[in-house]
Amino acid sequence: MQIHLAQSAGFCFGVRRAIKIARNLAASHQAVCMLGDLVHNETVIRELEAAGIRKIKRLGPGRNGRLLIRAHGASRRTLALARHHGYALVDATCPMVREIHRIVRSMDRQGRRVIVIGDRRHDEVLGIIGQIARRAMIIDHVEHIPWKALRRVRKAAIVVQSTQNLDRVLPIVERLKTRIADVRFFNTICKPTRMKQEEIKILPLQNDAILIIGSRTSANTKRLYEISKALNSRTHWIQSPEELDPRWFRNVHSLGITAGASTPETTTRAVIARIRALTRQGKK
Repeated sequence: MQIHLAQSAGFCFGVRRAIKIARNLAASHQAVCMLGDLVHNETVIRELEAAGIRKIKRLGPGRNGRLLIRAHGASRRTLALARHHGYALVDATCPMVREIHRIVRSMDRQGRRVIVIGDRRHDEVLGIIGQIARRAMIIDHVEHIPWKALRRVRKAAIVVQSTQNLDRVLPIVERLKTRIADVRFFNTICKPTRMKQEEIKILPLQNDAILIIGSRTSANTKRLYEISKALNSRTHWIQSPEELDPRWFRNVHSLGITAGASTPETTTRAVIARIRALTRQGKK
C-alpha cells in the first residue's frame, strides 16, 4: 500500500511558535501557568505539563508567576484580570490571530458592527469578540444568521475564525451583503489553513482512503475531516495510533494522510509506522 502524506500536515507556524515559547519558559525553571490548553492537542499539553508548566482553569492570585497566553489569544478582560492578579504575561498568541484582533478594534472604532464567522464557543472566537466593549455578533452557519438582530445594522465589518472553511464562509458573507448596506469583509482564514484545505480537496480524489490525524478538540482538524469525508467516504479521523482499525485498509492500494495544525510530527510518524505494521500483518 502506498502512503501519501500531505506536505502541509502537522504544526502550523503559530502552533510551532507557541510551543517554542512554552518550552523556553519551562527550561528557565520559573513558575509558569497556562490558562487552558496552549494548543488543541492532548499529547502536546501532556508534554508541557511534564516539563513543568501548570494548566489552570481560572485565574487566581498569580504570586508573581508567569502566565502563558494560548495560541488562540485571549480577551482584553482576561488579560486585565491576569495582570490584576499579579501575573507577568507571556503572549503566545498566533500573530495571524493578533492581526484579527487589530482589525476588530479598528473597525469597532470606525463605528462598524463587528461580525465574526466562526464556532460560537471556540477559544479563538471568544478572544476575538473580547477585543471590544460593544457586543460582537457570531455566526456559525448560513442557516443561523440572526436576521432580526441585523435590522438596525447599517455598517458592518466581517472577520473569520482563522481555521474556518472558506466554502462555508462565503455564502454567509453574500447573504449578509443583501441586508447590510455597508459591509467590509476581511478574509482572515490563515495561510496554513488554506494550504491544508487545498491539499485535502485533492488527496481524497487521488487515494482509496484518507486518514486525518488530530485532536477531537481541534477546529482545523474537524474542517479537514469534513472536507475529505464529503469527497471520499473512506475517510477516518484518529488522535493516536491506538485508534487504527486494520479493516480500514482492506483493498486499499493508496492511502492519503494529513494532520491538523496542532498535531506533532511524532504522532504522525507513529501512526504511519503502525499502519505499515498492520498491513504487513495482514499479508501473512
